[in-house]
Amino acid sequence: MELPLVVGIDGSDPSLTAVDWAADEAARLGVPLRLVYASLWQRYEGDVQSGSLERPSEEVMAQNIVATAAERVHRRDPEVKVSTAVVPAEAADALLREGHNASALVTGSRGRGELTGLLLGSVSLAVAARAHCPVIVVRGDKAGLEGTHERILLGVDEPALSGEAVRFAFREAEARGCTLDVVRAWRCPAHETADDPGLADDPAHDHEARASALLDAALHDAVADHPGVPVRRSTVEGPARRVLLSRSAAADLVIVGARRRTGHFGLQLGRVGHTLLHHADCPVAIVPQRV
Repeated sequence: MELPLVVGIDGSDPSLTAVDWAADEAARLGVPLRLVYASLWQRYEGDVQSGSLERPSEEVMAQNIVATAAERVHRRDPEVKVSTAVVPAEAADALLREGHNASALVTGSRGRGELTGLLLGSVSLAVAARAHCPVIVVRGDKAGLEGTHERILLGVDEPALSGEAVRFAFREAEARGCTLDVVRAWRCPAHETADDPGLADDPAHDHEARASALLDAALHDAVADHPGVPVRRSTVEGPARRVLLSRSAAADLVIVGARRRTGHFGLQLGRVGHTLLHHADCPVAIVPQRV
């Protein structure tokens, strides 16, 4: 059975935007959609007394929110199979548990009750930084959200740390029938000069050549497995977070890998992913790689 695409919802405008994006994604990939509302209403409103017909107001609201969201998906694409769940748990913890049986988790950029000026909500950040399945945070401008660029952007790290992200990106580009832009950023430390015996005559050229070789190694298998995907490769001098952030303005989705260290329970999100989640002009996919 195909694992569902799981969307965290709370009735806020960003979560409804995420529902619309996820409905289109589920249709592209041919997977079911699962809408999950999580809240600790029982802690604040008390348990329902045995035999009582009255339910806590938060639970009633939650049921209405998921029913409305499911109808929204049906109107957008009647072919997408939808299931719903209302979970009495902290939102990030509930979504992380759902992620164990999901093809990916989808969240809005921030939730109900969070500050309007907040760039990224706490739940979205926690899920993106801790999940063991891909996480897509739906954010960005109208063109990026609607997929009008017909281009996906992939930032490549070391081949051993980018395998899952590369596979995810090629599957996504193939499903969309669009171009995949693959970028490897590189930098030449200021202290390196042509006099360094370990480098070629031109240090910058040496670093760029290494970046190109790493890019080729990271893409080798995926290119063979997806020969129909148009790929544009580029090596760019500069900090990866700035390079990818700039290019996100012309992409429908930006994808980066993240290290997931077994037994480490804190936030596991690098500077590149953190920057993109807060500032990218299109949805951001964080794809974990076990190390």
